[in-house]
Amino acid sequence: KATDGLLSILKNKDWNGEEQALNSTKSHESGPEVYQTDSPHSATDIRVIIDDDNRLQTGIDKALRDYNIAQFVTVQSPGKDHQYQSKRQKVIISDAGRIGSAEENRFLDPRTKKSFVFDHLGLEASDPRDEEVDGESEPFRAALDNAAQEYITEHYKDGVASVFVPSPGNLVLQLVANKYNPQNFWSGRWRSKYEIDLNEKSVKGVVNVTVHYYEQGNVQLTTGFHPTISLPPSSPSPQAARQLLLQIIEAENTYQTTLSDTYHDLGEKSFKALRRALPMTRNKIDWDKVTGYKLGAELTASRGGFGS
Repeated sequence: KATDGLLSILKNKDWNGEEQALNSTKSHESGPEVYQTDSPHSATDIRVIIDDDNRLQTGIDKALRDYNIAQFVTVQSPGKDHQYQSKRQKVIISDAGRIGSAEENRFLDPRTKKSFVFDHLGLEASDPRDEEVDGESEPFRAALDNAAQEYITEHYKDGVASVFVPSPGNLVLQLVANKYNPQNFWSGRWRSKYEIDLNEKSVKGVVNVTVHYYEQGNVQLTTGFHPTISLPPSSPSPQAARQLLLQIIEAENTYQTTLSDTYHDLGEKSFKALRRALPMTRNKIDWDKVTGYKLGAELTASRGGFGS
């Protein structure tokens, strides 16, 4: 389920709301990062256990807010006047798009220039309203967003990209793609974030890949990569936005190839060097008959070795 870290708390009959939930925030946040948080079943399960939405919201609102923002959770943009296709109707819940205080839970969809209130438990957007945006930065933001949408469409089956302007001359590009495969007990998430400072002419990027495999155990892969990206000299211009995306595409493709090669070598070389593929007898052990083996006779005889 999506909230294993919280369920252990919520199943406690003596759970008293905010105090115990906040005390357990660290436990939740240090658990597996990739859950099916886009599914409404998670919230339903928790609501059934607590049976009190007010207490539930009060107790875990901050933990859910921090988690959703850190994991680039997406939401369908409210309203019927969105000009984009279904994938583009989604926007990333981001600190860079926050409107007002954290408690207000109001975020911006930079494409529609509308803000909305986000329910961190139900994962739904509501109460849309028009917002003023930085007109000077908007042409470059829009060009960067268009280039990012093309990249997402080409390289990610269910990816979402959002470009925000948290302050004049500063832009934040975020990319996220999730893959859930509960039938085979694994899930994965790719997150990219690029902070663009037009005044300092700098780009700071980070790519995080998380994979969670949980069949009869709990194995996680968590990686971080800081690509070197330079701001094109012609920035801010539509041409510079496309050149910037080309650098990002090259860096992320190289990183993905490096990861694939590394873990292929890990399976084919490193793990195999840790143990023999077969016992010293060079024969597979019949585990159904293992209790009947006579170590001094059958095993050494099968080797053609010494001893009677």
